[in-house]
Amino acid sequence: MKKLSKKILLLIACAVVASLQCRAESEEQKYVTYEEYGAKGDGVHDDLAAIVAAHNAANEKHLPVKAADGKTYFIGKGSATAIIKTDVDFGTARFIINDIETENYKSNIFRVESYLQPFDVQGVRKIKRGQRNLGVKLPHNCLIEVVDDQKRVYIRYGLNQNNGTAAQEVFIADKEGRVRDSAPIVWDYDHISEIKAYPMDEETLTIKGGIFTTVANQAPSTYAYRGRGIVINRSNVRVEGVKHYVIGELDHGAPYSGFLSMTYCADVVLSNCLFTGHKTYVTIGSAKKPVSMGSYDISARSAINVLFEHCSQTTSIDDSKYWGIFGSNFCKDLRMDHCSFSRFDAHQGVANVTLTNCKFGYMGVRMVGFGTIRMENCEVRYNTLIALRDDYGSSWDGDIIIKNCTLRPVNPNYRSLTLLSGTNTGKHDFGYTCSLPKMMLIEGLTIDDTAIKSPQYQNPAIFGTFNRKADDKDLLPFVIKGKVILKDVKVTSGKEFVKSANPDIFKKMKIVNQ
Repeated sequence: MKKLSKKILLLIACAVVASLQCRAESEEQKYVTYEEYGAKGDGVHDDLAAIVAAHNAANEKHLPVKAADGKTYFIGKGSATAIIKTDVDFGTARFIINDIETENYKSNIFRVESYLQPFDVQGVRKIKRGQRNLGVKLPHNCLIEVVDDQKRVYIRYGLNQNNGTAAQEVFIADKEGRVRDSAPIVWDYDHISEIKAYPMDEETLTIKGGIFTTVANQAPSTYAYRGRGIVINRSNVRVEGVKHYVIGELDHGAPYSGFLSMTYCADVVLSNCLFTGHKTYVTIGSAKKPVSMGSYDISARSAINVLFEHCSQTTSIDDSKYWGIFGSNFCKDLRMDHCSFSRFDAHQGVANVTLTNCKFGYMGVRMVGFGTIRMENCEVRYNTLIALRDDYGSSWDGDIIIKNCTLRPVNPNYRSLTLLSGTNTGKHDFGYTCSLPKMMLIEGLTIDDTAIKSPQYQNPAIFGTFNRKADDKDLLPFVIKGKVILKDVKVTSGKEFVKSANPDIFKKMKIVNQ
């Protein structure tokens, strides 16, 4: 065999060295750290710029980000947002978010995004309620947003009254255009002003760990909602073990829209997370009268299939000094399991809610919307098991299934207890026909009224009065027709369980005792 020339040997040697260097680099560069981009992590120096740069680099390299355990990252008044497109492990690191002198209070610290870009859907002119197929094919499974700006719905009534919002909703369509059953279309769209698709990622993005503390703002108590947290704008995301605390609240302050919020996304799981209630303040509402105002520490808007499991809050769920922990708008298929929260609240038309093995505090369970409400093995510590929101017509177009639940109010001054409460005087147009559930199944319910001490306490009832007169003919329609099935309902005090203190409006509600 001929000997290899020196030139060839040199080329081989260079190739081997280069290969070893590449391998070493790939082995070393398993994740991106904040320290690589200048973060001090000492709780004093502002690390926001380094955090933003680290995530930008991680997104370009498709690498995860890992915070240094034990470090404390300080985030000051800067308005930059770190874009998350890869997995993040915050570990035991702490993040202090000082909101006292924020430059842009609407900006969030982190925003979770997809590499996939939204696009306008072509070829769809009309959509009907209950439609099972969009009628077009898509490049991905997508969350679809549809809007009709010629139709107003959710025309709010009360101290925060408004002129409503454009008819809108989100639903999920697969590549063949088939609509997901658990998030059905609930409005007719004879006119479509906008229809947009948000592609859904197939792989799960995971965010875990992290201890976040917000130093609360000291702004006036007006409706100027703050961001300053983590917003999820990507589908198929899992959040594990995130903890959020709030310190420095005064007797006034501007509200937050949610430390952790979800918008235009689907298939999101929040597991073993800890949140904190914010103080309740008073402001002047749109009706020019004082109204209570607060912050949700978790919020969702136009989101589908969001699951909260084993989540709780630092503040007592029964302490009325703190606002309810969770609020949503335009969502579908919301689920909670083994959670302990001061409130579940779904504004503006949730479709399908499942609550299992949960405890809800002094603000209870509130919603309006469509589909099926399922509650099983839950405890509600309010004066009603489910409150249909007065400001949106107290409407539920669908069914309610309650199994093995307990209504256990903690306020001794309540005068009445109900399974379903609301208000609809018939004198306000909400933009739609309001109705009560077509079917209610109540099985294995305990009404524990031992805490009630008021001498005016009445018999517990299935329905509240809804502040409506049965003999008033000049009212907007309110559909009250259906069936209530009762099985194994117990009242601890022994008081009689009645239909309502205003039974005349419930004549078409059939009560079946099994």
